[in-house]
Amino acid sequence: MEQTDMVVLTDAEAWDVLQRQSLGRLAYQVAGEVYLVPVNFVVDGDRVVFRTAEGSKLFGTTVNHGVAFEVDDVVADHAVSVVVRGTARHLKGDAADRAEALPLRPWVGTDKTQLVAISVEEITGRRFHVDLPGADEPTI
Repeated sequence: MEQTDMVVLTDAEAWDVLQRQSLGRLAYQVAGEVYLVPVNFVVDGDRVVFRTAEGSKLFGTTVNHGVAFEVDDVVADHAVSVVVRGTARHLKGDAADRAEALPLRPWVGTDKTQLVAISVEEITGRRFHVDLPGADEPTI
């Protein structure tokens, strides 16, 4: 790939990509093991908010608040990737009550009553020209 095939996004462009997406991947670490899991989310100001059930994501983001979050978007001949680094916080009390008003509902039929917010400390993004094999072929 030539250097001209990749463009670094401004912070504003990266935020725009993040705000247009609803599915991302959360990376967190527990006891020296790194986990990468999909979550649906919303952007609320300068943070990413997602729902989860009691379990590994909630535990992982509670014992080690440093996380990464990533989204991708692939359209026609280009792909965009945005990576966020920040601090996760389990929302409780008034903070959880306020977050309940966000347009964030579970995509699957499991009970996800816990809310987690990632305060974004760093956001980076890249846009790539891609030559996808079979891109001209019809999809099924």
